[in-house]
Amino acid sequence: MPVLGGYSVGPSDWAVDRFGQHAGAAAAAVPVQLAKAHAKAHAAHLAAGLKKRSPYGVALAGLVREHLAETARDLGEVVRDVRGYEYAVINDHALFPFRYADRPRPLDRARLPANASPTRQRLFRAHGPQPPEGLFEVGDDLVTEEYSGLHEAFEELGASTRLVCVFFTADAKNGIHAIHWGDAHLEPDRTFTWPYREQLPVAPVRME
Repeated sequence: MPVLGGYSVGPSDWAVDRFGQHAGAAAAAVPVQLAKAHAKAHAAHLAAGLKKRSPYGVALAGLVREHLAETARDLGEVVRDVRGYEYAVINDHALFPFRYADRPRPLDRARLPANASPTRQRLFRAHGPQPPEGLFEVGDDLVTEEYSGLHEAFEELGASTRLVCVFFTADAKNGIHAIHWGDAHLEPDRTFTWPYREQLPVAPVRME
């Protein structure tokens, strides 16, 4: 959703193509839900009373998924469980949230952790955008069982469901710094290329 001077000018054609009639509502809800998730994760951080190691990051990840799922339900859409994690699916597009840094960093610095689960990798390989035709193609004689498995769609998510990535940076003290959403392709070196991306505004935090 393009933003000029902090004011929304409506959902983009890309958002409408992904979310249909819910494009505007989804674009407006994502920043609000991330802010709500931060407020609750920050409260958990303070309650823990830990300085160097805190539950903020773990709590934030779970709360963001929970609040995005709430948005899907509010819109009359579905929430799907993949290996114990709930994903909001709106108009056959699953929202995949990912905090790629705990400090402000450019989106092109985002990288999937080396210890990322096979489930995460498979979500990107099977449900994310595919690379341009002819790029990084692997010959049939080089395709391993592991490689094939990473490209097998999750039936519980919906074989035709595509990912919309919601990448953001945040920390316990300063909250959400920046939010981007779009189509992210996972590269072999765990970095991302973006066939399309937009920056969303950051919503104010309302402490409960």
